[in-house]
Amino acid sequence: MDSNRRSNIAVGLVLILIGLAFLVTRLVPGLEVMFSWPWIVIGVGVALLVIGALTGVPDMAVPACIVGGIGGILYYQNATGNWGSWSYMWALIPGFVGVGMLLAALMGSRGQHAYRDALRSILTSAVLFLVFGSFFGAFTWLGDYWPLLLVGAGVIVLVMGFIKK
Repeated sequence: MDSNRRSNIAVGLVLILIGLAFLVTRLVPGLEVMFSWPWIVIGVGVALLVIGALTGVPDMAVPACIVGGIGGILYYQNATGNWGSWSYMWALIPGFVGVGMLLAALMGSRGQHAYRDALRSILTSAVLFLVFGSFFGAFTWLGDYWPLLLVGAGVIVLVMGFIKK
């Protein structure tokens, strides 16, 4: 990949991340944009992403997304004071890995199964996040039916075991 294309990808990704950060502050009530220490962690994640894109190492997107995602969690917790949310927010980390794998694949890394593996990681993370969040009382809208998420995930894994690759 030539340096011009890598630069475009790096700048585009940074703009998307900044836009998503501002969008989240608009959608989450009570969450205001303020500079605090979690921005340093988010900045390190963005820096890793830019360095990976500019140097032609797209696999740097994986640790960049992990660091940036954890920075986002810390920002949410610092802004809302909901530090107990870590009891279920840790389940988002496999999803951050999946997002990093998707970005790496878009930048020209990984093989033909990269998208499938990334989506599988994101789906696993989403199910874990909902299950643990419901278990610890964050998602009351699931009520007593959160175990159905485990049943559904088990069915999906079972069916995938019978499908030939």
